[in-house]
Amino acid sequence: MPIELSVAVETFPIAGRFVISRGAKTEAAVVVATLRQGAAMGRGECVPYARYGESVAGVAATIESVRAPIEAGADRPALAELLPPGAARNALDCALWDLEAKRSGVPAYRLAGFSRLEPATTAFTISVGAPEEMRAAAAKAAHRPLLKVKLAGEGDVERIAAVRAGAPESKLVVDANEAWRDRDLVANLEACARAGVLLVEQPLPAGEDEILARMSRAVPICADESVHDRASLRKLVGRYDAVNIKLDKAGGLTEALAMAKEARSLGFTIMAGCMVGSSLAMAPATLVAQYAAFVDLDGPLLLARDREPGLRYEESLVHPPEPELWG
Repeated sequence: MPIELSVAVETFPIAGRFVISRGAKTEAAVVVATLRQGAAMGRGECVPYARYGESVAGVAATIESVRAPIEAGADRPALAELLPPGAARNALDCALWDLEAKRSGVPAYRLAGFSRLEPATTAFTISVGAPEEMRAAAAKAAHRPLLKVKLAGEGDVERIAAVRAGAPESKLVVDANEAWRDRDLVANLEACARAGVLLVEQPLPAGEDEILARMSRAVPICADESVHDRASLRKLVGRYDAVNIKLDKAGGLTEALAMAKEARSLGFTIMAGCMVGSSLAMAPATLVAQYAAFVDLDGPLLLARDREPGLRYEESLVHPPEPELWG
């Protein structure tokens, strides 16, 4: 039975602004690939990311470029040969997982080898801003067990202290998004240690992180922009303690699951991360979360409006997806 591919661009308003070291945005623009085969339908959502040279139009065009082989029945291994890791492959890969689950009646998590999926506690993001703004935001979210604090370089010592003051009981991870430099590294890490930060994400620019192999650190360091798929893992040994696995970077759930297994074999702690998207983007990542010590799947919590049906969140506890959403 033939497969029909459709590609759509959707936008979801963000509640307030989402601000990191590279800038701010007020909406999440996503690309959705839908595969229909008879009565079965599978969907996958991706979030194009300019940091990796992606745009919404470019990702949609890339998905369209493989329409013929996808509609002819290309499977997930074939897709990995057709497209490189990235957002476009992620949307199609997740749509193929969903379609297979819908056709077979077997949930995606079982197809992936899990007997069940456990709910996970997700981090909740505090956007970067002036220290007093971040303290207020942290205080508002202080009931959440884990906060992810966005940083921006200069002034981060004060930002870290402010967030800790606003949320004295929450566990903290911080994410510099490549904004630190060698000269700031020791002071910023010491500030993190004083605040009891559990993990520091991507302090230095990707490609300029060799200094991490030559220094001891009081706080574990996690690769984000420096890690994409399995091919990028081995060079990070000795530089990083953990890796942030995101489906949009890896190019889909298939690679992300394989990456999680290899990362564990290399001794890395795993974070299951996300871009800012809807519940459809988070749903397959809940499978990766089963391997993760840190889970950051709060995208829908940052939106003013999610898709329906969406994932079920109980405060910071995210539940596995229902089949109506994905898988």
